[in-house]
Amino acid sequence: MKKTPLELGRRERQLVETVAKLGEPTAAEVLKYLEEPPSYSTVRKMLGILVDKKWLKVRQDGRRYLYRLASNQSTYRKNAISRVVQTFFAGSYSEALASLLDTSTDKLTPDELDRLNQLIEKAKGEKK
Repeated sequence: MKKTPLELGRRERQLVETVAKLGEPTAAEVLKYLEEPPSYSTVRKMLGILVDKKWLKVRQDGRRYLYRLASNQSTYRKNAISRVVQTFFAGSYSEALASLLDTSTDKLTPDELDRLNQLIEKAKGEKK
């Protein structure tokens, strides 16, 4: 099955995630953070492709090119979560949330659990 321009391969996702972590890095800075990195020219080319696909934006600062997410990190996270839900939970957000809670309740603080409860109550109110 051929990927649409909005879908990313493993390395492309890795590059986008690295740019998100670093904020506005150069290609050389991205390269330093990659496991089993390709060549510098490959990273530059792939970053250019991600700009063409509208996942990243680029600006020139002197001789350097700086890359950043094209949309805010919240939008990127929502898109990533949607892909995970579609891939691993057959589109069921409730199954994804249940799985996440089953594996993380001992790691959540009381404040985080309260926040989750508030979000659930808010969602219930919006459905009425």
